Amino acid sequence: MQQTVWKNPEDARGYLNLGKEYARQERYDDAIQAYRRAIDIEPGLDEAYSALGAAFFDKKEFTSALPWMQKRVAIAPDDSLRQFDLGNVYFQLSRYGDAIASYQTAIDNSYSFPEARYSMAVCYIKMGKIDEARKIHKWLQTKNNYLAVSLERHLQNDVPDKAGK
Repeated sequence: MQQTVWKNPEDARGYLNLGKEYARQERYDDAIQAYRRAIDIEPGLDEAYSALGAAFFDKKEFTSALPWMQKRVAIAPDDSLRQFDLGNVYFQLSRYGDAIASYQTAIDNSYSFPEARYSMAVCYIKMGKIDEARKIHKWLQTKNNYLAVSLERHLQNDVPDKAGK
């Protein structure tokens, strides 16, 4: 893969593919460098923004992931998966209100998206809005039992004391 980019140093897709290979090997710093090079060569390479944000996310560098995930969403704001991924970054940054907004947009632009509803409910729990989380739990019980059971555990174990169980 490296030989390909050495032979074609102005091939953005080559750097993108090299970055993906590095990420697969969990060599995130190398992946980030390759993705940045791909973007330098071809600033409109949408897939590189996604990959760069994901590499920072996988490194647990959520503050660094945020602008790249935001750029992804700016390119296609109605894309549910992009909104969901952005919500996950906000969640990791404890920006639960922003996460909920992204998850809601993901839901609004999809058929049902139970994973986004589940993640939104966990945000509500973190914010002490237990009634909102319970409404989602009730919905999940009819749509996705696995997520409903997982959310039930959060409701039993993660509710802030001030919110009451």
